[in-house]
Formats: sequence, structure tokens, C-alpha cells
Amino acid sequence: MTRPAYVLMLAIGLATALAVSQAPLDRSTTASSVAAADEGGLSEKDFTATVADDSPVAAVVPRDEGTNASAAEPQKQLFTGQVVFLGEALKRRKVESYDEEIKDQVVLETDDGELIPIVPDWRGRAFYQDERLRNRKVELVGYRRPKVPYLEVLMVFVFDDNGERQYMDYWCDICSIPMYEIQPCICCQAPIRIRFQKKDLPDYLKRPSQ
Repeated sequence: MTRPAYVLMLAIGLATALAVSQAPLDRSTTASSVAAADEGGLSEKDFTATVADDSPVAAVVPRDEGTNASAAEPQKQLFTGQVVFLGEALKRRKVESYDEEIKDQVVLETDDGELIPIVPDWRGRAFYQDERLRNRKVELVGYRRPKVPYLEVLMVFVFDDNGERQYMDYWCDICSIPMYEIQPCICCQAPIRIRFQKKDLPDYLKRPSQ
């Protein structure tokens, strides 16, 4: 091999390695890796210790160096009420609207009557997909950012017919992987099922009476 050809091949190799090292984080891959912790590789206790909520990227997303930590991490809170379609809630309040523009928007109707729209992200999207989660009492762990009305949901709790709190997610019986929206299993592509587990609120949210 001639020296110019060798130098050219070396330059191409270095450029390829640099591109790979600077490639953006694949959130779906990260989510599947961390989500597999529930009853698979890590125990539920280990998973809770690793990630304080359901966020699949909470422990691995790098923070911008110039970002204020308190601004980047809003305080997690407990929100209670029922998730309903916005159009239905507005009609009960005698507010006229065009159904077509808001027909798919869901909101949390809190116990004191506030309407909080839910972000359809990796956790909140289930409320748009699954009617079993709407029009029933829920407790949602999440946060709202300053000057943003939307609720970003991190954990979902519902209540059964006996009033027992149940933690909700989706589950693949083949791969033992939890998921948080309706989709084929991210591993084997098989159908998944909704799962309810008796579970307390996170320690940092427990009320004094609990």
C-alpha cells in the first residue's frame, strides 16, 4: 500500500470513530435498557433505587453544562383527580369550543376542579391511547414547568373497585419488560398487556397519615 493511500484510510477511520462518539443518544434504546429492570435483570427495589420514578432516561440524560440544576429539574408532585377528554370537561362548564380541534386532548380534572392538560410523551401518551385509564380516580406523580400549563407524568396510580391503590404499567410476559404506552414489545414485538400492582406512593410523596 502506498503512503498516500495509507494516510487516506487512516483519516477515514478517525473520522468514522469521531462521528460515532458524537452520535446523539438513542432514547428508545436507553428506555428499553433501563425499563428491563422491573422484574428482569434488576429487582423492583434495585430499579427504584436507580431511578426514583418511571422515567427511562432520568439517570442517563446529560445535563447541559450551562443549565441551572433547580430550573432543569422541577419538583415532583402528586396530582389527583380523573383524566378526561378536554371537550367533555369544557361542556360541563358551559364552555363552547370546536370539537375537531380538541377532540383528542386529555386533561387531568383535579379534585378541586382544575383542568391540567397532559403531555402525550413516553408516560402521558397512555391516557390518549387507553380508555381504561380515563374517567376513573388516579394519582399521578409528575411536574409542571414554570409558565407551562402541561403536566409531565412520571408515575401512574389508579384505584380498583375496593379503593386499593394500584401502580399501572404495561408488561411483556415473554421478555419480562415493563413499558409505558400501548405498543408491541420493544424486544420481541409480541403484544403486551396492562398490568396493575399494589404499590405505595414514593417515599418523598407519602402523606403524614400513610
